Amino acid sequence: MKVDFHVHSTFSDGTFTPGELARMADGFAAMALTDHDNAGGADEFLAAAAGFRPVCGIELSIYPGSGFDKFHLLGLGVDPQSPALVSLLKRIVEGRNARNTAIIGNFRKIGIDIPYEGVSSYSNGDILARPHFARWLVDNGFASTVKGAFDTYLAPYSPPETRCYEERWHPPQEDSFAAIHAAGGLCVMAHPKYWKKEWMGGAVDFGAAEKELARLKEAGLDGLESVYQANTQEENVCFTLAADRAGLLKTAGSDFHGANKPGIPLGMDVDERFISPFLEAMGIA
Repeated sequence: MKVDFHVHSTFSDGTFTPGELARMADGFAAMALTDHDNAGGADEFLAAAAGFRPVCGIELSIYPGSGFDKFHLLGLGVDPQSPALVSLLKRIVEGRNARNTAIIGNFRKIGIDIPYEGVSSYSNGDILARPHFARWLVDNGFASTVKGAFDTYLAPYSPPETRCYEERWHPPQEDSFAAIHAAGGLCVMAHPKYWKKEWMGGAVDFGAAEKELARLKEAGLDGLESVYQANTQEENVCFTLAADRAGLLKTAGSDFHGANKPGIPLGMDVDERFISPFLEAMGIA
């Protein structure tokens, strides 16, 4: 069975429109649009969907927890008009805007004058993100690739002399879970191998992950993206077992961004027995 519960469009940092993504889902059983911090593409995505079950979703970067580095939370099956979700997203976008102003100021300090209107022309809506800065840098000759722009300027690990990266506000875990539940959605942790920086190289401490996942389950987490395109096969198996032990639902996602993350295909092939509990919880079995 082919599904994908982690897909980005031009409404955040993807390069395909929501309608194009829906038309690319040939042979899929289900697909979720999960743009960062907004669901502005939901109507277009739902209207273009045919032959598969479309899911309105969202991806939030939230407080990772003590001792952890990055927690991306997928809200799957949300009502984008939910007052609780709209209120949380407003606060997140305000934090993004403050971060973007600081990034532009940092570039000015190293002699690169980025006009806000110039970089914002790469976005489609309210979400201006680092990939949009990266594309401006490439098109204006300051980097040869999007990855190069991140490596040189836009990442926490960029060289100190060129680093323009700024951190942004991350909502608390409990507030994020509550807002997604109030919007009728399920809370799913995305790409858990990125939860700690040192795990990205393949040395995941699954014991530590299981312990914290059990706590998060009690706090309101519903599921884990245990099958992910950047995982090794062993990581897929171990994260699946970790989800089972914590009593969490299991999903699969590609994290598709189109040309902004070349080499990542759309869609994940999964066993029906693996994904059925999640589909049932979503009411789309």
